[in-house]
Amino acid sequence: MKVLISDNLSKSGVEILEKAGLEVDVNTGLAPEELKAIIGEYDGLVIRSATKVTANILDAAHRLRVVGRAGIGLDNVDIPAASQRGIVVMNAPDGNATTAAEHAIAMMMALSRNIPRACSSMKAGKWEKKKFMGREVTGKVFGVIGMGRIGGIAVSRAQGLKMKTIAYDPHLPAEIAEKLGVELVSLLELAKRSDYISVHVPLTSETKNLVSSEFFENMKKDGMFVDCARGESVMRKHCMTHLLIIKSAAQPLMYLQTNPLTWKTARFSVWIISSVLPISGPRPVKPRKM
Repeated sequence: MKVLISDNLSKSGVEILEKAGLEVDVNTGLAPEELKAIIGEYDGLVIRSATKVTANILDAAHRLRVVGRAGIGLDNVDIPAASQRGIVVMNAPDGNATTAAEHAIAMMMALSRNIPRACSSMKAGKWEKKKFMGREVTGKVFGVIGMGRIGGIAVSRAQGLKMKTIAYDPHLPAEIAEKLGVELVSLLELAKRSDYISVHVPLTSETKNLVSSEFFENMKKDGMFVDCARGESVMRKHCMTHLLIIKSAAQPLMYLQTNPLTWKTARFSVWIISSVLPISGPRPVKPRKM
């Protein structure tokens, strides 16, 4: 079986495939037309997030039997097109689930204690001890949007901090939610009740732009928002509007995807009240060695 790895993968990951008796080619940074030109030679394709496996690519994949995603998200794979062609699409759902959940908790704590702003102040040579007073998370309401593996781990971590947990997930059975100790609520109720909100949904047609202007309008004035999922699940234009209007503005913490946004009106004054990180934030070394 001949396998193509088209995105960066650790050496140990390549060795695992070779030890299994597979013939492995590593060819990264391919343009779509370049991938299409060679994909017909392979039985398997291993990707991360850079390679886009479109129907056009799959049309040329005459031998392809499996697409393996070394990670969780599958929004870069045309799954219906693959299924129509009898190609199995697999991911690694546990790959960085704990890491992403812990990263969200870390960001929540950083915002709660004003660490990003206080750090910037210190770097500017200031000593503003009273300006950046934080608050405790104990007893606060932690709202999760999306109760998959990552959301479930985030909830368990929040419960360990003695927080009350609520969640929005139309696909989670009530009996499972009860076992997890989380109360299921509507999206707007979650916005209204939560002191901290964390997004953990995959990018699908159902979740794209899920968090809208109405959501931000209903948040508590001192609520905090962390998005450790795909950035496209949040209507970022509306998020920026609410950041800059500052309805005491729910200090959101946003993620940028691979291509950074250009917020012309923001002029990065967003840094005054929040933190913006690249999506590589929740990726430690260990889960990447796949």
